[in-house]
Amino acid sequence: MNNQTLTLPVEGMTCASCVARVEKTLKKIDGVEIANVNLATENVTLSFDPSKADLATMAAAVEEAGYKLALPPPAADRSVPGNVATREEESHQEKAFRQLKKDFMFSAALTLPVMIVSMVNMTEWFMTSVPLTMNEVNILLFLATTAVMAGPGKRFFVVAWKLAKHFSADMNTLVAVGTGTAYLFSAIVTLFPRWLPIDNPMDHIYFDTAATIVTLILLGRMLEARAKSRTTDAIKKLIGLQPKTARVVRDGAEQDVPIESVIHNDIVIVRPGERIPVDGIITKGATSIDESMITGESMPVEKIAGGKVIGGTINRNGSIEFRATAVGKETVIAQIIKLVEDAQGSKAPIQALADRIAATFVPVVIGIAIITFLAWFFVGGLPFTAAMINFIAVLIIACPCALGLATPTAIMVGTGLGATKGILIKNAESLERAHNIQTVVLDKTGTVTEGKPSVTDVLSLNGFDEPAILRYAASIESRSEHPLGQAILDYAKLRTIQPEEIESFQSHTGLGVTAVVHGDAVAIGNADLMKEFAIQSGEAEEHASRLSTEAKTPIFVAANGKLAGLIAVADTVKPTSKQAVSELKAMGIDIVMITGDNLRTAEAIASQAGISRVIAGVMPQDKAAHVKSLQSNGRVVAMVGDGINDAPALAQADVGIAMGGGTDVAMETADITLMSGDLLGVVGAIKLSKKTILTIKQNLFWAFIYNIIGIPVAALGLLNPMYAAGAMAFSSVSVVSNSLRLRRVKV
Repeated sequence: MNNQTLTLPVEGMTCASCVARVEKTLKKIDGVEIANVNLATENVTLSFDPSKADLATMAAAVEEAGYKLALPPPAADRSVPGNVATREEESHQEKAFRQLKKDFMFSAALTLPVMIVSMVNMTEWFMTSVPLTMNEVNILLFLATTAVMAGPGKRFFVVAWKLAKHFSADMNTLVAVGTGTAYLFSAIVTLFPRWLPIDNPMDHIYFDTAATIVTLILLGRMLEARAKSRTTDAIKKLIGLQPKTARVVRDGAEQDVPIESVIHNDIVIVRPGERIPVDGIITKGATSIDESMITGESMPVEKIAGGKVIGGTINRNGSIEFRATAVGKETVIAQIIKLVEDAQGSKAPIQALADRIAATFVPVVIGIAIITFLAWFFVGGLPFTAAMINFIAVLIIACPCALGLATPTAIMVGTGLGATKGILIKNAESLERAHNIQTVVLDKTGTVTEGKPSVTDVLSLNGFDEPAILRYAASIESRSEHPLGQAILDYAKLRTIQPEEIESFQSHTGLGVTAVVHGDAVAIGNADLMKEFAIQSGEAEEHASRLSTEAKTPIFVAANGKLAGLIAVADTVKPTSKQAVSELKAMGIDIVMITGDNLRTAEAIASQAGISRVIAGVMPQDKAAHVKSLQSNGRVVAMVGDGINDAPALAQADVGIAMGGGTDVAMETADITLMSGDLLGVVGAIKLSKKTILTIKQNLFWAFIYNIIGIPVAALGLLNPMYAAGAMAFSSVSVVSNSLRLRRVKV
């Protein structure tokens, strides 16, 4: 089975009940396996079998349910994940906001005079100053309110009617029934007063209530739409990183082409200050590149020929040429955008309670409203109109909108913030699990350490100086392919020491190498090599032993039968590892380092990083078993590794965290990917998870408490429907605003 996954906008949704209705409608269609609706983005993520279900059928079903599924154009260019969907989403959201603003302005312009006239029409001044009868005034109020109800308020009644045909209801139903009751009653009083068996019918006009409720709800939705658009700011920034054109060399000449036209192996030219258009490898030039929007690291990264560049990053101070290696959906920025979109469209387990309540919320509220009316009218002895006002207040104060927005808005802001800091979170479930982490298992190589050897010490002996020792070693190692040799070469280059031509190069298996460098017979290797050539190394043995206890590999360098010195090479601990371990411990998290190295080396590295618990001598395939063993004690375990060799352990852990490395990002296995490859990212990810879950809990608390308090207050007759409308309208805005506070969290 080859399922297709799409994310499409849904128009007309306003609350959690709408979400439940759309999901239920789509899941009924044969072939649709997943239908996750996100109220914050007003999108649905679909996974379906194209041989059984088609988009036209889905769109028709959604429209029949009272909403609109916006289908993509047939020839949509989806070369970059997120581009089309996001452009459509932006267009849809901007269009919806403009329409809401237009409707609100129109509604407010008519509602304001209706409210003013309704407040003063019974005063002596009004009755003596305005040359109109009370009935004529009410007819004017009727006409103005009718324009509000038939214009901006029409949306509530259209959706409510479509839902009613299917014996369903949502937020639109509550508004339509509440405002419709006030409007219809007032219209009958105005046009046919004799139809109602009440005294002084002209005292029971509620046009201002109906018009004000519609206007306030439109204001709330308009503010909500503007606030919701800000929850996607992070992903909009990511999408905006990629330039629209690229300068490529074709047929021997430079030319600017659309970004979509760049192909593999194109030679791309980037000048200082310009953005890198696609991923590639530098073939000419050197520069420093600002990769902060990808990795979260603020310091520019130095790049030379052979270095990798990432599309969307900024070239700071040098002109470069590079060969395009990844274009379109293959680029790192495209993968990040897709990952963030998927995460923002997913649902966290904590949302399940809100979803269950939303499924029955509106019918229960309507039931409470009817009981309120009957109780006040038949038992409480209130007049029909007073009981009706309490009925309307119950309907209007109820707010499933806040319930529907509580979780997705926080997830969107949290995952978006993470992406801008180089913390890529796979889905909402991973984000939620991370806040419960109790034990963090750290792979040593490439996680705690840099992952490649480098020179740490150069010790001079017997009158030789450091430059001479490095010149001997670099000259010989220029012919070697050993990783330790490459570390010596790199260090010599930093010291501007150039290798010299050598003669008589010979490799001694398990010992080292020998050669003639500028007339000097040089030997470089371990202590056994020195013994092989009868070179006295007693003086250096103590130094070598000390270096070994520090997890460093001592390399002996001798010239013309005399020991010249020692070069120590080690996979050094990353500068921030100790700080990260300290911060994790301060959060009450246990730290375990796991490695295939011997215990002596592992303990030396662990000591430098501040880690007290070490599991050494573990083969890659056995790491998952150790993670499972930790989990068996009831601990929530996170595994941090390179995402490739540690894939089984990452998959076994409750939360798998991969240390990213530019374009070599292992996103498939891990729940969280750290683009910077910095352990502080683990601290940031856990902090972000804790803050996001706290925000969700705050949102859900206020959403529940609002309804738990508001509905009984309205049922007791203590709440004017217009105040209820204002409170309801701003409840969802407050939830979104609380989620937006996450953008200020430091991770």
